[in-house]
Amino acid sequence: MRSPFKWMVCLLLCVVGPAMASEAPPPEPGDVSSTDAPPDFEGLVESLTAGRLLDASRRVVDEGIAEYSYTVRVGSGDYDVITVHRVVAELLPGIPRVGQKPVFLVHGDLWGFRGAFLPSVESSAVPRGKSFAIYLARQKMDVWGIDLRWVHVPATTTDFTFMQSWNLETHLQDVRAGMVLASQLRSLGLSSVEPMPLLGWSRGAAIGYAVLNAEAKLPANQRLVRAFVPVDMAYVLDEKTAVNQRAAACLGYKMLSPLQQSGVYVESSGQFLLELVSLANSFPKASSDYMEGFTNREAALLAGSATFKLQPVPLLDGYHFTGGTFSGSVPTGLTWTNERFLFDVMMQASPFQSIGEQVETLALWCGSPSQPYNDRLHHVKVPVLYVGAAGGMGDLGLATLAQLGTKDKDISVFIVKRLSDGARALDYGHADLFLASDAEQLVWPRIASWLADP
Repeated sequence: MRSPFKWMVCLLLCVVGPAMASEAPPPEPGDVSSTDAPPDFEGLVESLTAGRLLDASRRVVDEGIAEYSYTVRVGSGDYDVITVHRVVAELLPGIPRVGQKPVFLVHGDLWGFRGAFLPSVESSAVPRGKSFAIYLARQKMDVWGIDLRWVHVPATTTDFTFMQSWNLETHLQDVRAGMVLASQLRSLGLSSVEPMPLLGWSRGAAIGYAVLNAEAKLPANQRLVRAFVPVDMAYVLDEKTAVNQRAAACLGYKMLSPLQQSGVYVESSGQFLLELVSLANSFPKASSDYMEGFTNREAALLAGSATFKLQPVPLLDGYHFTGGTFSGSVPTGLTWTNERFLFDVMMQASPFQSIGEQVETLALWCGSPSQPYNDRLHHVKVPVLYVGAAGGMGDLGLATLAQLGTKDKDISVFIVKRLSDGARALDYGHADLFLASDAEQLVWPRIASWLADP
């Protein structure tokens, strides 16, 4: 029998429900296609009645802070499912405090919402409350977020044909559906939808830009995003200042797109990462079967501190998740993030991800002229805070800001740089922004302060 909490949520979703995400055909080689625009607000709300609640749960993640999770079906396929999370301070157990300012978080590759924004809850290496979502909740914010469809695909899956049409269009529609659901749950089912800030990390930022581009065609009262925080991600690359990066993106697209067209719809870096770290935890000093000349521990450290070396076509030399220390080419430790914490986070990776959004992001970086995801960026006028890491995507993300219709006075930039220009490969990394020991003092307050008054 369902708990009273689940009955309450189910009753609400019978009226509100999750939005059905429209699906677009996979891109053809040399082209990327999708629907011209998202459904309007009335269409989203109307489709809510077709949604079905699969699960609702609550758990305490830190003292006075709870996480609510709502798993809903958004399509007819087995894995056409998203989970909307809420991390919020409670007045009493099961009763969120009212009046908190909302924000909606979108994860990137490898990790879902919990691995990206609540990783400390599953680790004994750091205090339980050392997660970005918990930090924001303590700053009197009502934190919402999403698990994209691929997060729900189990490790035992062998047939991935259901991912054929999953792409940026699919995920942007799911994000909008999640934001509608979050707004409706906040207002207990009232018909009005409150726009809220959107924060996207990594690929999540690319999805966020796609959402903004799609919403630019809608009337103001149908838009769901009122401010945007892209974290360490480029959406377009400047053809004059990022020549090498565009060339690498084009090469990556030429490699990946034909694979997709041949029937490969899944990318399994998460599965590889899980195997790599499992060996590092169990047999740290044994020779790695995956990286010749390294131990299992060193191989796992290399994945974090020299991530670009594991990428078939690295966009940026020196790109890494977490800044590290080296003896020659051998990694010896981490500079900014606790090593055990990194390994615990790696073990929270999802085994599989759809390939569609990766192909389309490469096409955007390559500068393909036939794009449905950046043609209206000049109409986007929401306030924007770009947050970057010098050892991650860093200032490559600035070129996208110039494409927006947002006025300069409403664009803020914060790039974390701890070392000199020549030490990019050792500097603050892509994941250090959320995992570093000093992120709570150095990075998160800047974001929280901006979100309080974007």
